[in-house]
Amino acid sequence: MKLDQLLEDLNWRYATKRMNGHAVPEEQVEQLLTSIQLTATSNGLQPFSVYVIQDEALRRQLQEAAYQQPQLVEGSHLLVFAAWKEVSPERISAYFKDVYAQRKMADGALAQYENHLKKTFGAMSAEEQFHWSAKQAYIALGTALVAAAQLRIDSTPMEGFQAEEVDRILGLRDKGLGSAALLALGYRNEAEDHLANAPKVRRAKEKLFTRL
Repeated sequence: MKLDQLLEDLNWRYATKRMNGHAVPEEQVEQLLTSIQLTATSNGLQPFSVYVIQDEALRRQLQEAAYQQPQLVEGSHLLVFAAWKEVSPERISAYFKDVYAQRKMADGALAQYENHLKKTFGAMSAEEQFHWSAKQAYIALGTALVAAAQLRIDSTPMEGFQAEEVDRILGLRDKGLGSAALLALGYRNEAEDHLANAPKVRRAKEKLFTRL
């Protein structure tokens, strides 16, 4: 896609406040999920899982934990980015096992690199590991926002939710995960959303960028 089209897509998107209930086609949802799968992450570890939630009753439960934000139920899908609580040796080993299989490498070919990562994360506290994992999840969230704009799917990234309650509802703690961000997907309700046709407000380039 030409850059001009991408810029047009990014100008079109905004954090949609009200949605109209129309369902996003599954084919487009799969394309968006593929974009998340292909996103960049540090060391390629992808230290998160993404929960794709269509079930309306479950989305209503999560809405309670997200201060009643309407997009969770007015949209058709909710993505929950759940970061690893621990970057454990077992999870690192599983990643390298995939590397060896998919790149047809001998087992242990990257043992020095693997052991370096295990030592690095082993020296970090649980809080630091989760913080690192959550930052990687945010890279994936950014990719999803761009992909949604290109597909002309409206989206709302959210930090405003009670993480412990979301974790409880989805049983994330037992899986070694913690919710980091939510992303509602659907289509804008221009009649109800006061921001639907509002000009996009961004800092001027001369204030945002420093050229050296």
